[in-house]
Amino acid sequence: MSWLRENWRVAFLVVLLLGSSVALFAPGIGASASGDEEAASRPTNLQYGLELSGGVRLRATAVGVTASGVDVPGDETERNALEADVANALSLEPGSVTARDRTSSDNPDVVEVYSNNTTAEVGAAFDELGLAYESLDSGVTEATRDEIADTISTKIDATGFSGARAYPTTTQSGQSYIVVEVPGQNASEVRSLIQGRGEVEMRAYYPEGGNQTNATVLTHSQLQRSDVSTAQMIDGRPSVPVSLTQDIAETFAADMREYGFTSGQGVSNCEFPDGGYCLLTVLDGEVVYDAGVRANLAQSFENGEFVQDPRFVITANSMEEARELRVNLQAGALPTQLEFQDSYYVSPSFAERYKPLSLVTGLAAAIAMALVVFARYGDPRVAIPMVFTALSEVVILLGFAAVSGLALDLSHIAGFIAVIGTGVDDLVIIADEVMTQEVGSQRVFKSRFRKALWVIGAAAVTTIIAMSPLAVLSLGDLRGFAIVTILGVLIGVLVTRPAYGDILRRLLTGEH
Repeated sequence: MSWLRENWRVAFLVVLLLGSSVALFAPGIGASASGDEEAASRPTNLQYGLELSGGVRLRATAVGVTASGVDVPGDETERNALEADVANALSLEPGSVTARDRTSSDNPDVVEVYSNNTTAEVGAAFDELGLAYESLDSGVTEATRDEIADTISTKIDATGFSGARAYPTTTQSGQSYIVVEVPGQNASEVRSLIQGRGEVEMRAYYPEGGNQTNATVLTHSQLQRSDVSTAQMIDGRPSVPVSLTQDIAETFAADMREYGFTSGQGVSNCEFPDGGYCLLTVLDGEVVYDAGVRANLAQSFENGEFVQDPRFVITANSMEEARELRVNLQAGALPTQLEFQDSYYVSPSFAERYKPLSLVTGLAAAIAMALVVFARYGDPRVAIPMVFTALSEVVILLGFAAVSGLALDLSHIAGFIAVIGTGVDDLVIIADEVMTQEVGSQRVFKSRFRKALWVIGAAAVTTIIAMSPLAVLSLGDLRGFAIVTILGVLIGVLVTRPAYGDILRRLLTGEH
């Protein structure tokens, strides 16, 4: 116990290395836990970005108009009424307008219109309603862009694409975009996933007064609140099983009874679009599937059994369509549509060339570092622990990347090489400071080591401050380089440098 108390830093470093090794190679962690068979078959759990696995990067703008400086009421009922008035004035569907009240002095009240209307058309609608505003701008607010990025990320995660991400970004000119990166896929596949809002509804199509009538019986929000299962084949048809909450089931069953779906002629009598009683599956305003209500389901609506066991299936024309419905229900609908501006595609076969080159570059950097250290000191007691400690930082960073799902790109590889360099620099400072004169006691060693740590700590703070703008700002690949470098510096200062000090103390003072 006394040894562990004196050398806890070394023990902590060993624990981190063991944990990182498990994260890198154990199945069921990181990429191997995503359900992607290709990722699970890799020798490690690391995920790779566009430059190392190929794929597509799309950039899109969110459609909409934002009116700033509007007097938005704090009461939710009044705010909903304001949104409905603006939507009616522009002949838009409910939910196409959002009013946000003031959240801080820097964010005035705004009303967002999620449509292709021009600023002039929105301004005319506001004037007609007597609503004052300070400015009208094309686009949506930062809060909406964040919501869009979160929803797209959820959609991507539900598909099992590994290493994918979506994030908002703003250029120096002030233009805002949503960036979507999906390794291993092409542009058409990704666009088909996110090009619409993804709003799923169930509508009743039934005769009333001699005409056919459409009525929404399950909204997207109601379906999203329900338990949605994985797409599967049921009775030979691609389907998505759904289990409604009890309150939603009661309303749904009551509507189906009111619209005549439980009567004799309303059961399995669907001839869409000509007539009959049809339950429609609608995606982004378009009917993607129509079917009549089966006799057993109609009977459960009538006798109340459905409320006690509110399960039914949403049927699709294909498994691909069923999976798309399930993803949209799980992720939620986008507040507005996206207009794609440009795309960047890297061929997987071309990207595969960079993996061995990156490995060779990293090994060359490690070997060069080891040779310099041995040439500098010539004493294996000093050089071997120094090389081991420097390389341990890279192993810990790779373990972190595997656990967090960080998709490695060339910028991250450059960061790993920079971490090796800065790590050895700090270890050289420690060794030179401690070994300037013969170490006669533990007290002398600790005094010199503490002085070296102050120098290393000051250098680390300088590096973190210098790299922070690159890590925060939207500067493309520089962001990945900065993040890895900052993490490496923190691991070095907090873990590996102190551990190397303990190792060097034992070697130079003869402690056991």
